[in-house]
Amino acid sequence: MLKNKIIIVTGASGLIGSLTVKDLLSKGAIVIGADISMNSNLIEDLDFVLCNTAEKAGIDQLIDFVLKKYDRIDGLVNLSYPRTSDWGLKFEEIPYDSWEKNVDMQLNAVFYICQRVLEVMKMQMSGSVVNIASIYGVVGNDFSLYEEYGGTSPAAYSAIKGGIVNFTKYLCSYYGKYNLRINCVSPGGIIDEKNQHPSFIKRYSEKSPMGRLGRPEEIAPAISFLLSNDASFINGHNLMVDGGWTAI
Repeated sequence: MLKNKIIIVTGASGLIGSLTVKDLLSKGAIVIGADISMNSNLIEDLDFVLCNTAEKAGIDQLIDFVLKKYDRIDGLVNLSYPRTSDWGLKFEEIPYDSWEKNVDMQLNAVFYICQRVLEVMKMQMSGSVVNIASIYGVVGNDFSLYEEYGGTSPAAYSAIKGGIVNFTKYLCSYYGKYNLRINCVSPGGIIDEKNQHPSFIKRYSEKSPMGRLGRPEEIAPAISFLLSNDASFINGHNLMVDGGWTAI
């Protein structure tokens, strides 16, 4: 149900992005990956645009490339996750300009790429967008996960992801009459041992109903499903792929 669909994946070199690209390709989609660098594990013949989708110019570069080559856009996955070097400061220590920059690079960039892509899809009277939110765009943070090593969860993350969830619902309401579908996937904690403290992994796993963090390859099929014709009557939905975290 994805064969020959033209699908853009931003953040294509990332942990979830690279596996999403592979999953979409395995299901017959024509994928255009976009990121500031290329993951060497990506398939060689993949269309890849080196650009910064945290900036308006980078988004324009990407969309112009796709339209020039394919003259249509059937799907968009917003997986890009840029952040400032001080990402992760405790709330009371966050400089205002850091907060502002992260909102601009993440939430505002999602606004602009959706604006450009959805107008193309509107002319086609078909298309699907999947935005990536998070459990922490839906429920409050469990700060006990970070206590043992003095870490925290970035404040801007919950604000941005919560904004993306409701912005997705807005877009569903606005563009539904043009046969366009805009949905969210909200992952729970995803295992990344290189960048996660052992204490965090242990405490998160103890609280999770399934007793573990998720794996990136468990997120990719959910994204592919929402892009596919199998999800033709799913619109404005936030699909929790969290092992039951938000159910408790």
